[in-house]
Amino acid sequence: MSQHGDAHEADSGGVVSVPHRLLRRQVRDIASGVEGELMAVVREDVSDTPARERWVVLAYVRGPSGREISTAVANIEAV
Repeated sequence: MSQHGDAHEADSGGVVSVPHRLLRRQVRDIASGVEGELMAVVREDVSDTPARERWVVLAYVRGPSGREISTAVANIEAV
C-alpha cells in the first residue's frame, strides 16, 4: 500500500488509480459540458520537484469523438 492509503498504485511514477462509483458509466463534466464515459479517476502528483509533492484527483472522460479530457473529479456528475 502506498503512503497515500491506496492499494491501486500504478508504476508510472506519481499516478495512483482511485476507485469511483461512476467508472465506466455515462457522466457529464459540468465545467465543459462534455458528456461521455468515465474511463479513470487518478490521484496524480503534479509537483515540479520531488522534494514537495502536490497531489490532485483527476477524472478522465471519453467523449463521443473518442477523445479523452481530464477534469477535476468534483466536476463529474451522472447523466
